[in-house]
Amino acid sequence: MSWPPSHRCSVTRRGRILGALLLERGHLNQAALEEALARQRSTGERLGEALLQLKLVDEEALYETLAFQLDLPYRGPPLRPAPDAIRRIRPAFARRRGVLPLEAEDREVQVALSDPLDLETLDDLQFQCGGRVRVVVTPPSAIREALSQLDAAPKASARQAGSPVPRLVDRLIRKAADRGASDLHLEPAGTGVQVRERIDGILRSVPVSGETSGSALLSRIKVLGGMDIAVKLRPQDGGFTIEHQGRTLGIRVSTLPVEEGEKAVLRILNSDQAPTCLEDLGMVGDPLARLRRILKGGGVVLTAGPTGSGKSSTLSAAISELDRDELNVVTLEDPVEYRLSGVSQVQVHPRAGLTFPTALRAVLRQDPDVVMVGEIRDRETAEIAMAAAVTGHLVLSTIHTIDAPSGITRLLHMGVPPYLVAGGLAGIVAQRLVRRTCMACGGRPVGCERCPDGYLGRTGIFQVLLVTEGLREEIVRGGSTSVLRRRARMAGMGSMVDDARRKVAEGVTSPHEVARVLREEPGEALPCRRCDQAVPPEALGCPHCGHPTIRICRCGERLRRGWRFCPACRRPAPPSADDPPSVVPGR
Repeated sequence: MSWPPSHRCSVTRRGRILGALLLERGHLNQAALEEALARQRSTGERLGEALLQLKLVDEEALYETLAFQLDLPYRGPPLRPAPDAIRRIRPAFARRRGVLPLEAEDREVQVALSDPLDLETLDDLQFQCGGRVRVVVTPPSAIREALSQLDAAPKASARQAGSPVPRLVDRLIRKAADRGASDLHLEPAGTGVQVRERIDGILRSVPVSGETSGSALLSRIKVLGGMDIAVKLRPQDGGFTIEHQGRTLGIRVSTLPVEEGEKAVLRILNSDQAPTCLEDLGMVGDPLARLRRILKGGGVVLTAGPTGSGKSSTLSAAISELDRDELNVVTLEDPVEYRLSGVSQVQVHPRAGLTFPTALRAVLRQDPDVVMVGEIRDRETAEIAMAAAVTGHLVLSTIHTIDAPSGITRLLHMGVPPYLVAGGLAGIVAQRLVRRTCMACGGRPVGCERCPDGYLGRTGIFQVLLVTEGLREEIVRGGSTSVLRRRARMAGMGSMVDDARRKVAEGVTSPHEVARVLREEPGEALPCRRCDQAVPPEALGCPHCGHPTIRICRCGERLRRGWRFCPACRRPAPPSADDPPSVVPGR
């Protein structure tokens, strides 16, 4: 940031003490200065604060002298911000930090600030505006008065903007939130824009009245998200919050250059609606009992699934069931999705050096009982989490795998030592989200007043893997995913298909919806060639008709169809009912 010289004086005054300047300019006498200095020594306040608290100096005189000392412009009340400048800084940020945007050009914003030495606020301002910030020193009372006038007449300030774009963006976000959308997509379509909402996992088009410029909408969203409106050829990330119907909505913004311009996706997070228990997510029966058993001890507990499968919600629900009055619970998130009472929530800032590994190391020095890490993305984070679990901590996190046993293999492929995975991992919850059948219309395809197509809301389907001693031994031996999956099933692990069948039988969802979401679960049962009944994976024969499914040599090697000899020991292969007589040994 550059600090322009004052137009009031060309002589630099930064080396002069503020008190001396006030004396010199006739705003203060020696006795008053000594009284303020005595208060400053006892309270640790700044000299200006002490003078104002003791009412020894006029506020405008103090801040005008401060501007003179720092060679910065001064502006007193009343403040009249330009409409273009107001849109460059988030209102919540302006109120919280006591700043007021006054004027704006393409890459430069002039702001009124009472503390021009607040470097953190200056850095945040520069990041939000995406350009140069020019500071004008102003009394805090003048800033508060101007902000209160803006808050009192938001509709008038919107009219002063002279453009329907800010109102359109605001309306799109609020209507999407009312309909329960998780994401809002804005994509270029010729000279206009296509808008789509993701509701219950399905993208649906939203009509936009009139001809609206896609670039204008993108620019408005970038301003709200604190991104650089001039950068159009590289992806950007940002975010902001809005108050809507008594709720605080967090909006995560991501932009991407595409063929016809730029595309923006807004993730809508309702941080005030954290799940209060695991049953709220649709977890019941054996999966619920197994997960609660895991949570009673220490170790690493992972939720696995693709993006948007509800992993973070499951972790938040698990934390909600813990006794947070007796436990020190800390979360590391990017971003903080739900507000949890009694929990210390940390927002990681990779650009500031606060990465997941760095933050996790710091948290482990804070005497935590439970730590939630938003996502295990790399070997370093995984190793720290496993080491913390070995020492007795309960560590919760997410991982992107297709089912629970694959989560173990993923950790090993990251490079985490097998002994550390075996010793630290307590369990993995794999999950998907399926749409719930609308109870008002019974799931009619045409929908009803409450639903568009027979579905309303979503529920989870789960698979819970409990790491047993036998499974730990297999992890240390480096067992394959199929071997780990078989071991887990032997220890009682069900499948997401099993959980989905129960929910279909109870009328919670439909077979069509389950087939849409699950498609084919890895390691899931296949139909028997003889009776067409489901056969568990790795089974030697069909449990319904006895038809053999796998041939195993006496040495333990699995034999494929058509093999006449074992490739491991070269013994003749046992006959198979599926092999033609010509390939059966000895015939």
